[in-house]
Amino acid sequence: MWRRLMDGLGGRRRRTPDFLAEALELEASGDYPNALTSYRLALRERPDDLRVLQNLAIAYSRAGQPEEAIRAYRRALALDHTLAGAHYGLAFLLLKRGEGGEAAQHLEAFLELPAGDDEGNGRFRTHAMRTLHSLRHPPPDDNGADVAADDSGG
Repeated sequence: MWRRLMDGLGGRRRRTPDFLAEALELEASGDYPNALTSYRLALRERPDDLRVLQNLAIAYSRAGQPEEAIRAYRRALALDHTLAGAHYGLAFLLLKRGEGGEAAQHLEAFLELPAGDDEGNGRFRTHAMRTLHSLRHPPPDDNGADVAADDSGG
């Protein structure tokens, strides 16, 4: 009897929402505030889910919340330091924040990981290599002196 009450009419069990699928759908439609809510709910259910963490970081970036994105990428990398996408995304957020030294470390880590099979991976690797080169070899300033692109004070 209790089971029938819990299952509802017709013998159907109430399904728990798939917050990750919901978040991906909301993000695809450009609804970042609600997508972020769904990602956070998914993360509550699965706190160490790397896919949720990385997608959450991307959504934070797109929603103009870079500090939250950085935290999500760092958490994902603390769980698995071989996440190429997390290294890549974190590097460019750090660059925007003026932290070229740490950004270079994440670009190097990204480039040291095996290249994936997907078609867009080559573009990301090329972009990472060019950016890393520009960090290591900044153009001279107007006085002929090199401009320091690396502020890695820590």
